[in-house]
Amino acid sequence: MVADLNLETKKRTKKDQKDLRAENVPAILYGKGIENEQLWINKKIFDKVYDEAGESTILKLALEGNGERNVVIKDVQKDIISGQPIHVDFYQVRMDEEIEAEVELVFVGESAAVKELGGVLVKNMDSVDIKCLPGDLLSKIEVDISRIKTFDDYIYIKDLNIPDKVEVMVDAETVVAMVSAPRTEEEMAELETEVKEDVTKVEGVVKEEEAAAEGAEEKEKPKKEKEEKKK
Repeated sequence: MVADLNLETKKRTKKDQKDLRAENVPAILYGKGIENEQLWINKKIFDKVYDEAGESTILKLALEGNGERNVVIKDVQKDIISGQPIHVDFYQVRMDEEIEAEVELVFVGESAAVKELGGVLVKNMDSVDIKCLPGDLLSKIEVDISRIKTFDDYIYIKDLNIPDKVEVMVDAETVVAMVSAPRTEEEMAELETEVKEDVTKVEGVVKEEEAAAEGAEEKEKPKKEKEEKKK
């Protein structure tokens, strides 16, 4: 998928880093057969484009004084505290060469096994790796969980609606989603008992360690008293 989203860039130099960092994000453009280019991307515009396109959509990257390039967002480094992007990697693609990309799985619909039987939806994966020509890239893959009507129903990779031009880099028999049955009262009681037993074991270990420490201190007392008398 080629998005109708343009990102304008500025070339990055050491001289203007302090002035540009307030409103821009440092980035790098690289790809097969091209030289790496250090760039600046406007933060607000990038956030909007990233929210709409993600990392599996072809974007138009307008280079300052050097035309447009077809790119994908290969990686986004984010600040641990604020979650804001602090560096972006763009990969320039050739439209006639296949590329690999990670595509988000979006779960839609309502499962009868959850709504009527009280089960819990289990998502075994939230994304999937694919391979295809850049123009055939998918921005997302929908997983319709309404087909899970009982606890014996599963959704496999082979059940997903994926175009023939797109190769999924995961075994077709891989389970994407299922619904697990709710725990019975007996199972909950057993689980509570196991937790209590584990806590008791931990307390026992702590007490043994405390006793050992106290014993060691008692053994050291006579030595310390002798040393003090000698002084």
